[in-house]
Amino acid sequence: MSRGFVNEDDQEEIPLVPPRADLPTGVTNYVTQAGLDELLAEQQELINRKEQVDTSNENEKRIAINHLNAKLNLLSKRLATAQVVDLATQKQDEVRFGAKVTLKIGNDPKQHRYQIVGVDEANFTKKKISFLSPIAKVLIGKKVGEKAVLKLAREERIFEVLEISY
Repeated sequence: MSRGFVNEDDQEEIPLVPPRADLPTGVTNYVTQAGLDELLAEQQELINRKEQVDTSNENEKRIAINHLNAKLNLLSKRLATAQVVDLATQKQDEVRFGAKVTLKIGNDPKQHRYQIVGVDEANFTKKKISFLSPIAKVLIGKKVGEKAVLKLAREERIFEVLEISY
């Protein structure tokens, strides 16, 4: 049928759903147990919201459900590939996935503490950084007392590992 004979009001609105955190093709979707629990809670929340969609306008209801279905679809794909890393099996004296690392950054006298987590768990305000981030990449494999250098455009930032815990 030609587009000229289609009523534009009958067209289903395609929901615009922001993508999840980037996980490059071929990279394992590592998560901590806490991260998996957060993803499962998010999934349950979306299911609950979908069940509670209540609007008298059928078109608005359909759009809301389509939006929630799209979000659930992205989340389900991420959950299907999630691989939980047992933090107890990590080398306890070395920075690995899941490590909570206390750092001295450059000449800053303040200590900084971050946890290296999966891409969906990463949240800088909660001091959780993705294992794919440049900072995590230079820290992986370091031990207490060792320094990691992150080359930036105009400088090098030096991170000294002060403490590692899991």
